[in-house]
Amino acid sequence: MQIHKEGKKIIPVAFFFLAVIDALIYFTLRDYLIFYFLMAGSLFLATLIVFFFRVPQREIEKNDQHILAPADGEIVEIFKVYEKEYFKDERLQVSIFMSVFNVHQNRAPVGGEVSYKHHKRGAYYPAFVKKSSEKNERCSTVFKMNNGTEVMARQIAGTVAQRIVTYKQPGDIVEQGQEYGFIRFGSRVDLFLPVDADVHVKMHQKTVGGKTVIASLK
Repeated sequence: MQIHKEGKKIIPVAFFFLAVIDALIYFTLRDYLIFYFLMAGSLFLATLIVFFFRVPQREIEKNDQHILAPADGEIVEIFKVYEKEYFKDERLQVSIFMSVFNVHQNRAPVGGEVSYKHHKRGAYYPAFVKKSSEKNERCSTVFKMNNGTEVMARQIAGTVAQRIVTYKQPGDIVEQGQEYGFIRFGSRVDLFLPVDADVHVKMHQKTVGGKTVIASLK
């Protein structure tokens, strides 16, 4: 299993603190039954941290007519909305909630040039609620296809997620399905699509980043 580069920064630090805590537990509670539960909990947490930063190998089927899921997770919103940050017109919003058990690598929904990127500080409401899209810390990235069509993917921090990473900058060229960002520990990604896009997903459907077709362009 491949570990994401963000994990290579976090895992050694997390394991150091877990080792210190385990040592304290061993020397103070090893004669008590609770010792075994705490050690089992520590092992579970260590496994979860490694599992969180996994990077699956996926074959991406590129298609200029398809908008692919930017993240693994669950569809929690599908509706029309006035997008006021960049487009300043009506768009179709499709939102994907990512739990701590999902892969947190974010992938470009379409191929093309990054035409806009803006990171904004904010609150940390639970990522599955609607107001998190407007109130939480977020980073909006717009991908402009060769035919001029633009699609926005907005990474949104949640209650636990305190770190949004976006690797691409305006002017960069990305391939469909290519990694462009990462969010640590539970969050969501909102897609803003042309209103005439044909949506293929439904509420509470599970998505696979770079594989699930969210919508088709006309």
